[in-house]
Amino acid sequence: MTPHTNVPPARDLVVVGNGMVGQRLVEAVRERDPERRWRITVLGEESRAAYDRVALTSYLTGTTADELGLVPEGCYDEHCVLHLGDAAQDIDRVARTVTTASGRTVGYDALVLATGSVPFVPPVPGAGADGCFVYRTLDDLDKIRERAGRVGSGVVVGGGLLGLEAANALHSLGADTTVVEFAPRLMPAQVDQGGGEVLRRRIEGLGLTVRVATATERLEPLDDGGLRMVFADGDVLDTGMVVFSAGIRPRDGLARAAGLELGPRGGVAVDSGCRTSDPAVWAVGECAVVDGSGYGLVAPGYEMAEVVADRLLGGSATFGESDTSTKLKLLGVDVASFGDAHAATPDALEVVYADPVGGVYKKLVVTDDASQLLGGVLVGDASAYAALRTMVGEPLTDTPEQLLTAGPQVSGLDDAAQVCSCQNVTAGTIRAAIHDEACHDVAAVKGCTRAGTTCGSCVPLIKTLLAQSGAAASNALCEHFELSRAELFDVVRATGLRTFSEIIARHGSGRGCDICKPAVASILASLGTGHILDGEQATLQDTNDRFLANIQRNGTYSVVPRVPGGELTPEALITIGEVARDFGLYSKITGGQRIDLFGARVEQLPAIWRRLVDAGLESGHAYGKALRTVKSCVGSTWCRYGVQDSTSLAIMLETRYRGLRAPHKIKAGVSGCARECAEARSKDVGVIATENGWNLYVGGNGGFRPRHADLFASDLTTDRLVVLVDRLLMFYVRTADRLQRTAAWLEALGDEHGDGLAYLHRVLVDDDLTICADLDAAVQRHVGSYTDEWAAVLDDEEKLKRFVSFVNAPGTPDPSIRFVTERGQIRPTAADDDTAAPVTVAGPTLEVVRR
Repeated sequence: MTPHTNVPPARDLVVVGNGMVGQRLVEAVRERDPERRWRITVLGEESRAAYDRVALTSYLTGTTADELGLVPEGCYDEHCVLHLGDAAQDIDRVARTVTTASGRTVGYDALVLATGSVPFVPPVPGAGADGCFVYRTLDDLDKIRERAGRVGSGVVVGGGLLGLEAANALHSLGADTTVVEFAPRLMPAQVDQGGGEVLRRRIEGLGLTVRVATATERLEPLDDGGLRMVFADGDVLDTGMVVFSAGIRPRDGLARAAGLELGPRGGVAVDSGCRTSDPAVWAVGECAVVDGSGYGLVAPGYEMAEVVADRLLGGSATFGESDTSTKLKLLGVDVASFGDAHAATPDALEVVYADPVGGVYKKLVVTDDASQLLGGVLVGDASAYAALRTMVGEPLTDTPEQLLTAGPQVSGLDDAAQVCSCQNVTAGTIRAAIHDEACHDVAAVKGCTRAGTTCGSCVPLIKTLLAQSGAAASNALCEHFELSRAELFDVVRATGLRTFSEIIARHGSGRGCDICKPAVASILASLGTGHILDGEQATLQDTNDRFLANIQRNGTYSVVPRVPGGELTPEALITIGEVARDFGLYSKITGGQRIDLFGARVEQLPAIWRRLVDAGLESGHAYGKALRTVKSCVGSTWCRYGVQDSTSLAIMLETRYRGLRAPHKIKAGVSGCARECAEARSKDVGVIATENGWNLYVGGNGGFRPRHADLFASDLTTDRLVVLVDRLLMFYVRTADRLQRTAAWLEALGDEHGDGLAYLHRVLVDDDLTICADLDAAVQRHVGSYTDEWAAVLDDEEKLKRFVSFVNAPGTPDPSIRFVTERGQIRPTAADDDTAAPVTVAGPTLEVVRR
């Protein structure tokens, strides 16, 4: 007998579209429906699952498609099915079915249209020619990237939000970029004339060309594959590509064909519950029109998704007036608008602060008695945006002048105030996460509340709420030092202290620990205070640094000689082979163009080093938090695609920075052309050759969170490139946190200064901190004082004494170290090797011959 249950049989929900809003709807339904009363089928037209379109431009500056993905693990299962690459083509409202491009027919009890929008391409003759693109999907960006790699210039038609995003993308790809806008100012829907002028000057100052009040009459193909733009005023402009990013239009074709009611200017008409003229059909996001209004932002779309999810589960939620505030950073320029930005409210007053020299424009719109904030525009400095946005419609606690100059005070921010409009998260929700869920940093708050995970504009306010709650994370190095690593570095550099004992006595407490001791050791090494095994400094080192080799799982060590640029003479290669053979070592070519020799016992290390040093090889610092390698292709020397000599540059850079101690390991790469065979953009410092010089990228790395480096400067001469890399590495050494890779360091600079890349440019190029001369001199001191750490040990009797397995029996090898043979080489024994015949490798004489 079937047991009685009050749970009704599952019904079928079909969602057409798997963009940001469609995905949010699916998650909202699943969160509210633990009993799985709805079986969900999602039909996505793109081949990729939902991804973050707000951060679309970051795809061209290193963020991968996977990193942009929005689908949480476990979202889709037997109760919730996602079909990708199969667009819905027909809706039968009578039979309640949807038919797809592949012929699949899916029945529904409820249907939600989340079809989004399509880019608006002005009806310009020639707009469909080869070399014309739209800016909407990852596939669009792949096409734009490919074209930009072949042409040197591009034009973006449209100077609004989307247009400037596209211009940012072209600029990041190294193209000579022009923005063409029909309106008399940039971002006409968001900023006023004053803000538009400041924005224009800031963008032109970065090397872009801006043409406003300009209409494009036609496009003509050129013989070289480019395009000629003919403007209504008679001017012409030749370019390699054109990107149309002039706005969007609701994608309502399915609804139109199905006979659903549409809005007056297109879009699917819905009521306050987001239901269409058919009671079984809803619409959300950019395709929906509520009371005649469409919304091209993600926050209103998310709100619609929550409304429909509530309605599907029996609720009565309604869509109200959504927050249409926007904040973004375009080409390093902060731009924000919120509330009644254009002073449309009767009798509204405008209070303006303008600094043309500094490129800052701020405007607040207030009621006629200045008692209430209605809206505002911020250009050049939008640090107060998150707090000001929450104050719209509320009584002012400060004068407009104080708000513009000193910024708002958020200590009294009401719990109901919306901090994150994208995810509809209030100040109260964040405070509860801090106090009840022990969220003590921004990352934890993001994970708990979703605040700050979409556009990120509310992150500064989240930090303020954390600080006010007393939950801001300490930047102290450890319990023995209240200073951060960067602060401690400056103290040691300024005071000239050269031992850990002196440093902790003056600026710390206690005896130190395994956190602060290696950190101080790294600082001292970075400042060139002698060999890392000299005196007290030797006791501070981690195991690898203590023996200048990488310890492996069985207690043996690996030896990695430096091979700059991967270039190796036959004689050096023969020596490495002979050492591996004579000492019975496992040899492997690494991903960094070096040869790694595994299985050396500690007492063998000096003998191995002697053979390598005598052959002209030196330590590769594979054991240290230091420069590891500068990977290279063969470049123009051998490769038919190469445009610059990447090998010579890689060798020069690796030789210049060898031995440079840092908060974490540093890897670099130099590619001889845009084909990127050296994988330079996955490195902390990446260099890619161009026809005109070198492009410099910063902040990439592999590891747990792979990240492509960001473009920092384009078409550099070799001399200028070296200067910028000098400053970059030395600034990183001085300011990064302990064990912080350059990717995380760059991200932290962004959290602190708004845009990490722009801040680096101000420091390292514009010299805003007036430290460039000091950074240059520090690198020169490093280059002039470099010595090979292996050779220095071989020349020092005291240092050699530490390289023994047993202090009381210096010549005795450790009998616990055993190997088995696999594929003709040794490897450490493992738990499942009990039946294998172990191999003990003795190697040649252990006596070190000193010369």
